[in-house]
Amino acid sequence: MRILIVEDEDAIALEVAAALKQAGYVVDCSADGEDAWFRAETEDYDGVVLDLGLPRLDGLTVLRRLRTGGAKVPVIILTARGNWMERVEGIDAGADDYLPKPFQMEELLARLAAILRRSGGHVSSTIEVGPLRLDLRRQAASIEGRSVDLSSLEFRLLRYLVHHRGRIVGQSELAEHVYESGREPDNNALEALIARLRRKVGADLITTRRGQGYVVEADG
Repeated sequence: MRILIVEDEDAIALEVAAALKQAGYVVDCSADGEDAWFRAETEDYDGVVLDLGLPRLDGLTVLRRLRTGGAKVPVIILTARGNWMERVEGIDAGADDYLPKPFQMEELLARLAAILRRSGGHVSSTIEVGPLRLDLRRQAASIEGRSVDLSSLEFRLLRYLVHHRGRIVGQSELAEHVYESGREPDNNALEALIARLRRKVGADLITTRRGQGYVVEADG
């Protein structure tokens, strides 16, 4: 899952980025509204953490422009504590959730995970597809109750396919949402990763659609 963090305070941005990476997300950061708007318009993000007090273009304007342009990416806004009017304006502008500053990192992670689950049609932090059970909070997987040892990269790939189950996901999309920026592999490396994952979770779970990509079927 690729997340855009929009925050002009370096210390907060670095802390949030480190926590999200530890939780298994791929992260990009932006420090001003214009850059954030450009990135969110031109790149495919799974979620956005958006501060409202930004230079060049404020967060509410960024959010309104995204929604006016048809972007459906889940957005959680960060607001100054006690500024209830900003929170109301943010929700009205199309935010999926808000979190007042200062905040606990665990709460941000939980709220972000919740809006991402809802965007994928999931109501719980655990997802079951056939014999596979994914615990998104613990970043753990099991098959018929048997724990499966996955690397962080393997878990990110499996989570993305399961999140979009029933839809064919192309190789370039997978690489963009699973690997860190600037580290996207060639097709052979991605195919090798898929092969390793299949050996661990079962060959039938991930189907190859030749010339199109990969799919985890909705019914498992």
